[in-house]
Amino acid sequence: MLFVGASATIAAAADRPPAELYHSICAKCHEGGVPKAPHSVEFQMLGPVAILNALDAGVMKTQGAALSESERRSLAEFLGGAALPTAASMRPKFCDATHAAFDFDDPPVLDGWGMTLEGSRYVDAAAAGITAAQVPRLALKWAFAFPGATRARSQPTEGGGALYVGSQDGTVYALDLATGCARWTFKASAEVRVSPTLEPWRRGDRSARPMLWFADFSGNAYAVDARSGHLIWKRRVGKHPMLTITGSPRYYAGRLYVPMSSNEWASAADPTYPCCTFRGGVVALDAATGRVIWRSHTIPQRPRATGQRNSAGAPRFAPAGAPVWNSPTIDVKRQRLYVGDGEAYTSPAAPQSDSVIAYDLKTGRMIWWYQSIKHDAWNMACFIGGGPNCPREHGPDLDIGAPPILHRLPDGRDELLVGEKSADVFALNPDDGKLLWHVKYGRGGFAGGVHWGMAASSSTLYAPNADTTFLGTEKGVPKPGLFALSPASGAIKWFAKAPDACTAKTRPACDPGFSPPPTAIAGAVFQPSFDGWLRAYRESDGQLIWSYDTTRDFHTVSGVIAHGGSIESAGAIVVHGVVAVNSGYLFGGRMGGNVLLVFSVDGR
Repeated sequence: MLFVGASATIAAAADRPPAELYHSICAKCHEGGVPKAPHSVEFQMLGPVAILNALDAGVMKTQGAALSESERRSLAEFLGGAALPTAASMRPKFCDATHAAFDFDDPPVLDGWGMTLEGSRYVDAAAAGITAAQVPRLALKWAFAFPGATRARSQPTEGGGALYVGSQDGTVYALDLATGCARWTFKASAEVRVSPTLEPWRRGDRSARPMLWFADFSGNAYAVDARSGHLIWKRRVGKHPMLTITGSPRYYAGRLYVPMSSNEWASAADPTYPCCTFRGGVVALDAATGRVIWRSHTIPQRPRATGQRNSAGAPRFAPAGAPVWNSPTIDVKRQRLYVGDGEAYTSPAAPQSDSVIAYDLKTGRMIWWYQSIKHDAWNMACFIGGGPNCPREHGPDLDIGAPPILHRLPDGRDELLVGEKSADVFALNPDDGKLLWHVKYGRGGFAGGVHWGMAASSSTLYAPNADTTFLGTEKGVPKPGLFALSPASGAIKWFAKAPDACTAKTRPACDPGFSPPPTAIAGAVFQPSFDGWLRAYRESDGQLIWSYDTTRDFHTVSGVIAHGGSIESAGAIVVHGVVAVNSGYLFGGRMGGNVLLVFSVDGR
């Protein structure tokens, strides 16, 4: 897909054939000019659907708007090396009446993306339905294909006898847990990267009308009927044109808390773009109606023109940035909400960037913040030779992309456990945000450390480490793998080094880094990886007890072939005796794929 470029230039070339359009406008970025931009050799792995989605509603929406619909389609087919799929090939296998029935005896036992309100990603024995002793017997139960997709990053949620999951083309599926057939589908306006959230109900209550909430990449939040998929409400949660939602909304006590991030970091690569005006934050919605109750930003001050212009003549603004990539954590006792945020987009870096922030649940008032790294300002312009919009700090881009975990120690004290890309893990006092302990366990960096999440049992904090060699300028010895830490002190209990599964020449985009979040059950923890493997480790000593390579073809319930790849951003869920995980993430040089895999003991 296109990555950066001036809209005006594209408009001038609108009538040219797609090959000429690519070589005159796109090649400067996609022939190695921009590290995060997919290289031209990857376009056929991306496929025409993903490229068209990027131009229609994704990160290249601004550039795609300057092209006609037929031009976007012809360019997508030219770059993807194939014709766009027909409507018939995109249809899943729908359930018969028996498997389509909503199960009122199965209210949700997992609480959104983090499994619990506290974001622990720990599943207790009753909810998991599987023991650590049974984990080595896990076998594939069924596989589901996301047609035309090159990534699958929406973590499923379960309830009513179904798995609910989003997809790259914006389709949300309700899949029968037993068979994988589709009960219903709903088409959102853009890619759904988040984990859907299911409203709880009393077991056996046939009068219940539970809602399913989710959000899309264009900044829209949705509520649909969980039984039928019919739309109840839809609301864009902010006015900024670059607004996106990548962190999963959190439901609690009648409200839906939606984190706000953006793709303005990519827009800034255009020298003529007025950089930058987005501020991250959280929006509280009435869960029943979508009405905005409060909206609070990570940076309290509104961005203002600095009076300066970049070398291309575009005005500069500040402060800006600090997007919230993660799902909020709920503190029922203190009636607070916690998030981590990312880097600033402009100079000077805002004091709330790379911070953990506490908000009042009722009003959205910012109560405290703790900044882990100062002076971190970065955007995509920094990747292209320090372009005109690159802030003077020039990074290092060390987000807190993982949600804080609210954890209770054996002595009754509470703490917030936090990890970030710098490979720093630390604990904060939730009362005032003061630092309790801190440890650095890896090299960290632009693609190092904790990316999307950690997990915590009562006695162990699981911290994955990516430590990917991405830019080639990283210093120090990488330590990709899984660390088990003491929640009380941060002391390392054990380290499971990432196995070397990336030596084959057939896997050039493979990387051993542990970027996705882990998921813990009693006695074991599941950890996916960039290399496409899903592994399970023993809690006591980190011994590998089960592993599965997802980077292959799968015959799916809809009768089409799907393929696994890198696993990124979303972890596994464990519920009612099954383990479910998405595989495929073609971005930043990772391995594309389009499959949801469901495992059970002996494949039953």
